[in-house]
Amino acid sequence: MSEFIYLASQSPRRRQLLEQLGVRYELLLPDADEDAEGIEAVLPGEAPARYVQRVTGLKLDAAMARLKRRKLPVAPILCSDTTVALGRTIYGKPEDAADARRMLRELSGATHRVLTAVAVQHGRKRLAALSTSRVTFAPMTPAAIRRYVDSGEPMGKAGAYAIQGAAAAHVSSLSGSYSGIMGLPMYETAQLLRECGFKT
Repeated sequence: MSEFIYLASQSPRRRQLLEQLGVRYELLLPDADEDAEGIEAVLPGEAPARYVQRVTGLKLDAAMARLKRRKLPVAPILCSDTTVALGRTIYGKPEDAADARRMLRELSGATHRVLTAVAVQHGRKRLAALSTSRVTFAPMTPAAIRRYVDSGEPMGKAGAYAIQGAAAAHVSSLSGSYSGIMGLPMYETAQLLRECGFKT
């Protein structure tokens, strides 16, 4: 039984959540020549749940190839991906400040879904789970949106916000998994790791 897992994610929030579970991990990050962003391209007409599960699977495939290429010791690999959806519209990471403002204008005063897929490869066995939460934003003024985007926090975040940051001041309600909205649903992750023999 491995004493650690590989985390194939650059997200500091996912690291923090794994630490909260008491799971030892090593980072298994992409090489400079890997097209990590290209994996996240949305296919035409793709539903949000299908999208986030497909991307997580592709990330896991890439991480497995990376492990083999680097000749690293074998251990379970964990991947995760989060997306925000309003209806069937997928909100990924904003391209720039203008894109972040657009996303927040569209999410303002509405209830959207946050979908986080998790997958673990353990030997030949692949385990996966999907967490879906709902978040309602109170109406945000253009000035409030501008201030938030100017803080820089929305960049690199699906839907252009971080629930654990200043955006929380605009969230009137949420249901589901708070950690899932952050990027790693702890209940589902713990279940998958237990199936791999980890005590969580």
